[in-house]
Amino acid sequence: MEKILKRENIHPNIVLIVADDMGFSDIGCFGGEIKTPNLDSLSSSGIRMSQFYNTARCCPSRASLLTGLNPHQAGIGHMVGDYGIDGYRGYINETSVTIPEVLSNNGYRTQMSGKWHVGGTIGEENFDSFSNPIIPTTRGFDYFFGTLSGGGNYYNPKTLMNGESFIENRGDDFYYTDEITNHAVKMISESCKDSKPFFSYIAYTAPHWPLHARENDIANYENEYLIGWDKIRQSRHETLKSIGILSDKWDISLRDESAPPWEDVVMKIWESQRMATYAAQVTSLDNGIGKIIKELKDNNQLENTLVIFISDNGGCAEYLYPKNSPNDKHMFDYKLRDGTEPTMGNIPGLKPGPENTFQSYDLPWANVSNSPFSYYKHWIHEGGISSPCVIHWPDRITKSFISHKPVQLMDITATIFDAANAFYPKEFNGHPITECQGESFLSIFDEKDWKKSQPLFWEHEGNCAMRFENWKIVKTFNSDWELYNLEEDRTETYNLASKEYYRVKQMSNDWEKWAEKSNVKNWPVQNVNMAAAAINGTNIHGVR
Repeated sequence: MEKILKRENIHPNIVLIVADDMGFSDIGCFGGEIKTPNLDSLSSSGIRMSQFYNTARCCPSRASLLTGLNPHQAGIGHMVGDYGIDGYRGYINETSVTIPEVLSNNGYRTQMSGKWHVGGTIGEENFDSFSNPIIPTTRGFDYFFGTLSGGGNYYNPKTLMNGESFIENRGDDFYYTDEITNHAVKMISESCKDSKPFFSYIAYTAPHWPLHARENDIANYENEYLIGWDKIRQSRHETLKSIGILSDKWDISLRDESAPPWEDVVMKIWESQRMATYAAQVTSLDNGIGKIIKELKDNNQLENTLVIFISDNGGCAEYLYPKNSPNDKHMFDYKLRDGTEPTMGNIPGLKPGPENTFQSYDLPWANVSNSPFSYYKHWIHEGGISSPCVIHWPDRITKSFISHKPVQLMDITATIFDAANAFYPKEFNGHPITECQGESFLSIFDEKDWKKSQPLFWEHEGNCAMRFENWKIVKTFNSDWELYNLEEDRTETYNLASKEYYRVKQMSNDWEKWAEKSNVKNWPVQNVNMAAAAINGTNIHGVR
């Protein structure tokens, strides 16, 4: 391989890697038993952020990350459906500017490999008739390989594209995690021959359901999970305390009441196979990160590259019902590469992993992924919004340490702009741009003191929260506010709301003010487009 000389005294390369639906304690350097040697290696000479927060759901998190705004400000307050009102258009709006748009204007080559999921629903169809489809190459990326939609079949994903063209043919050995890696490596290799610094956004779908993994990766965990979810949760909690991610005074949250004790589980082998397949998906992702790091090393670029790894939300407790069952709500009519349909749903005894299955690992194992916290993706308790964050940049970060400062997705965005010394515009493409809401924490890289000046806020599907210093109010949809002192009790075990009425009142008032200025609407949000379509006798795409 041609060696590229290190570029001196210019802006760093930036590699932003996002996992999908991966819990707080899954990877090795965050207490997990899953084999992730490459992420562990990055953390051994980098920073682990122990209190990094996402926004509890895939596309809102990605919208916040890519724009540095609260998701409602960016236009994705829920998912990718267009509700016809500000905050809920389902795609990144024109008053937002993305990381690649900012960096392109500041001399960077920009490239993406993986899941987009911030462009509305038009990506599900042929978008040739749309004047301005919201795809990566129309929002700042020079190069793109990946899917426009959310999770799906790893062997035959929908909306797969290269540039602005859909890809119909998959090879016999196609596996989406590997393909995301392969194209990311190729893009980095090509970038290293360029005089420009580069921004690579690598957005894996792993380990989002379905449970699809290569058999040799699954074999690494064949007997790992037969001891059950109770012991694995406890083991992770103890490891997290021993390595300094968690405080000794934080108790583990109780096992979710919907998860039975392991000794009462009848299908133990099948249950352990589901978690083994999930773990294999994480290992496959980590193997890909190893190849990316190797490419940077081979081209003498690793020292000058800021690498950030995060997950978009906590572990996912969603249950996949068998097709045509009374509770079947699937919108996933996937075809296999041979034209047949997979066996859909969590069917006890059906071994997960192969292309012709379509399962999830379900609530009890998601409870493990988010250990020691409670709740999951969708919710704003710590289990839904806490994820691992690993940061590596040898030119700037000279030793490994753990930072316990609370940071949020949009702070990552601001930090990227700061590291790149990039100018953030007040206007872009003729539109006024909402000011970046994140705060750069670049000084943490130098082990200097840093404190976020503003509270942290969340809302998703009526689940709400605010964190100010060590105090957090949080509630589930249609419930009362809870209050926790996260310095003493980050696992949210002791609700202090009844003892701190005035604190709850003041914080909830502050949350209401934030919601009003951030385009947050009361849940459930009325879908103006749906209502108009019903009156006019049309569907939301305007077709009678």
